[in-house]
Amino acid sequence: MSKAARPRLLAGVPLLEDLPDLEGLRALVRADFNVPLEDTPEGRRVVDDFRIRTALPTLRWLEARGADVTVCSHLGRPGGHPDPRWSMEPVRRVLAELSPASSLMENLRFDAGEKTNDPAFVERLVAGHDVYVNEAFGVSHRSHASVVGPPGTLPSAAGLRLAREVEVLGGLLVAPKRPFVAIVGGAKVADKLGVLSVLARRVDVLAVGGAMAFTFLAALGHNVGSSLVDPDRIDDCAALLKRCDNLLLPNDIVALEPGGVLCGAGASVHAGAAKITGVDLSDGWKGVDIGPDTTAAISEAVSEAGTVLWNGPLGAFEDDRFALGTHRVAEALAASRAFTVVGGGDSAAALDRFCLAKKVDFVSTGGGASLALLEHGDLPALEALRKAPNASSGLTTVG
Repeated sequence: MSKAARPRLLAGVPLLEDLPDLEGLRALVRADFNVPLEDTPEGRRVVDDFRIRTALPTLRWLEARGADVTVCSHLGRPGGHPDPRWSMEPVRRVLAELSPASSLMENLRFDAGEKTNDPAFVERLVAGHDVYVNEAFGVSHRSHASVVGPPGTLPSAAGLRLAREVEVLGGLLVAPKRPFVAIVGGAKVADKLGVLSVLARRVDVLAVGGAMAFTFLAALGHNVGSSLVDPDRIDDCAALLKRCDNLLLPNDIVALEPGGVLCGAGASVHAGAAKITGVDLSDGWKGVDIGPDTTAAISEAVSEAGTVLWNGPLGAFEDDRFALGTHRVAEALAASRAFTVVGGGDSAAALDRFCLAKKVDFVSTGGGASLALLEHGDLPALEALRKAPNASSGLTTVG
């Protein structure tokens, strides 16, 4: 990618071709191999290697040019100290099959200095390396040592996947094909109010689902029963509703009876009854999925869209009783002629469960990072790369 052709968000960010001659050099690659694991009689194993595979083009690019590649990543939440349960060994076995020439360090988060961006930890991390590549979009919104530290001393670059993530997601803020429809779900409204405010100004339809929708419904005066509500954010939701007339909220929901519990796939009736109802719930009932009318409204908006962004499930899709809303909307994305982007995290997991991942145009490797990029128009990782010794100056944000 030439400097003139780079998307605005990548201006000033060194790419792989901006690295020095790599023959005989030692390259440190920050990847995001925080992959799901499962316990088996033979030990823990990787359930989904999607994030590992997305890093392979960059690893092979470096190795083809003579670099000796060492990969580093975090896995799980070991709490800043060694924990055998979160050893990188299951990931190391998969990487050895897919990229035998690459070596993999132990879990970065076994050291508390990773999350605190401890300069001493950065110094230990970069020791013995000549260049650094960030291929970890999923953590590029974190100011962690392995993300923002190495570009301070080493010639650095954004990996192929990181650059593509920024190109695709940044493009949604610049010139999306219209109508532009955004679908945002998930549990915590506090985490997404910022990006909702940004998206509301840029999209034609902003559909809000998942548990976070109930704080908006409460802001409108509805009785939401025992549904998840953030009382500290009701006023913020009311203000957003007052400013924007393009929000699409649920007008019917699927609720769980008092005393019922959420389960995994194949939940039995003994876990509690579910019923379709309006948006006003009786005391004790808990909204857990969007209803068929809301599903149809969102699906219709998707069918008419030129661009669709989806981030966050619209119900507790892990429980078969409350998976239909998310499933039907995922099917609408798969059938759409629009340019479709799914923002990683649980949305990507839902696509995998419904075997629809290959039918959308782009699945991000980072849920939180994709939202942070859309909200702020930049990421700490990109800021750090622009300050690397081999970086050039340029525009950095989307207006």
